[in-house]
This record gives sequence, structure tokens and C-alpha cells, in this order.
Amino acid sequence: MGVQKLFSLEGKVIVVTGATGVLGTSFVNAIAEAGGTVIITGKNEELCISRANEVVAGGGKAMGLYCNVLDEEIVVEAKEKILKTFGKIDGLVNAAGGNVPEAVVEEGADIFNMNIEGMKKALVLNLWGTIIPSQVFGAAMAKNGKGSIVNISSVSPKNALTKVLGYSMGKAAIDIYTKWFAVEVANRYGDKIRVNAITPGFFLTKQNKSLLTNEDGSYKERANKIIQHTPFKKFGEPDDLKGALIYLLSDASSFVTGTEICVDGGFTKFSGV
Repeated sequence: MGVQKLFSLEGKVIVVTGATGVLGTSFVNAIAEAGGTVIITGKNEELCISRANEVVAGGGKAMGLYCNVLDEEIVVEAKEKILKTFGKIDGLVNAAGGNVPEAVVEEGADIFNMNIEGMKKALVLNLWGTIIPSQVFGAAMAKNGKGSIVNISSVSPKNALTKVLGYSMGKAAIDIYTKWFAVEVANRYGDKIRVNAITPGFFLTKQNKSLLTNEDGSYKERANKIIQHTPFKKFGEPDDLKGALIYLLSDASSFVTGTEICVDGGFTKFSGV
């Protein structure tokens, strides 16, 4: 198989959860550009449909659907609509998740009086918001006989980051879930179902904008510290994730499972010295 065909998503139907966010939008565009049919899901149905129309207008193949990843019944309904329209599901990108304001521990806060409910909310959103879609859409892939699941991790649990405890715990759980689920589906389906993760570094998104930038767009001290600790000395751009995503969704990674690809400008590899 030629390299170009190896990385192609032509004929594949790929579901993206949390598809209307900054990174989710980049994922959608990448899948469409690689020839795949992209299913754009999120809690804002109107925006999902609008984004799908934009992809189609640009010559791609897409469908927009409402989907709350924490409501299993709704996720099942979305799966049935996809199967009724396209007959199969070949891939899933678990982009739904993010930081929760109530789970942020501000500097100077009482460390023995954290917002426990906020922490739980962050854990549920990031972990169960990945597990539930993987269960539902993954079952369709298993029935189809082949598929690739791509989870979205973070640099947050690799080393302790101040403030974002809830988010870090949720992403740490994603890391072990990715490995565990990859092994378990391989034990049952061989090389037919693959489960991997992308670990983005720091990107300016809606979820972290208030933590990193001032109202005038200038960087806060936290943002400057991040850049100083990133060998590339800059934040990532959403399109920087496209290559890793297409690699993991395509046949180019047919012998890859249970792994994480860091796209972080070297952040996790730099000791600071």
C-alpha cells in the first residue's frame, strides 16, 4: 500500500465528540481533508449542523448531531442515527472534556477545604465523557470488524501542575484507561480495534483562556512560565495536532495500540535546567 493511501481516511466514518471546541474543530477539518466522513457531535446541535454544512460546502463529507457524552441514552441514539445513515462507524475521537472552574484550586486557597463536588465534576466530564462514547461507538466498530479510538489526554498529569487538580485527575484516569482498554479489546478482537491517545501540550482554548491570558490578550505569569518551560518557546496551534490524529485513525498505525503521542513542543521532556 502506498504511503498516500496508508494515511487516507477515504471511506471511513469517524465520530468526533466535543467537536465544536477549538481543538475539536481542527480534528474535524483534518478528518475531512483526509477524505473521511466526519460526524460532528456536541451539546450545541445548531452549531454542529452548521459546522457540518461548512465541511460539505468545502467539498467534504459530514453530519452534525446533538450528543451529550455523559448521557448514555443520548449517545446510543446518536449511534443509531449514524448507523442508519452510513451503515458503520470506523473511528472515534474523544475530544469532549476540559477544565471545570469549580475544580481549580487558586493560589492561597485552603488546600484542606477544596471544592470536592467540583473535583468530581471534572473527573466525571473527562473520564466518563470518554468511557461512555467508547463503550457505545466502540461496540459498533467491533460489530463492523475494525476501528480506531483516539482519546485526548494532557500534559497536566505528567507532572504536578498548580491549580488544575480536577482536570489533571481526569486526564490521569484517561491515561490508564487508554492502556487498559487497548489491551482488553486486543484480547478479544485482535488487531481489529485499536485504542490510543494524543497528549497535547499547551494550546490557547476556551477552557484555559482565563487561566493564561488577561482581558486585553496579554499573557499572565502562568502563561509565561509555560512558554519558558517549553523548548519550542511558544503555545501550540490547533493544526499541530492534525498529523498525529490522522496517523492514529488511519491504517498507517495498524500495529499501534495503547500508546500516547505527545504533541507538546517538548514540554514534558524538559527538566527546566
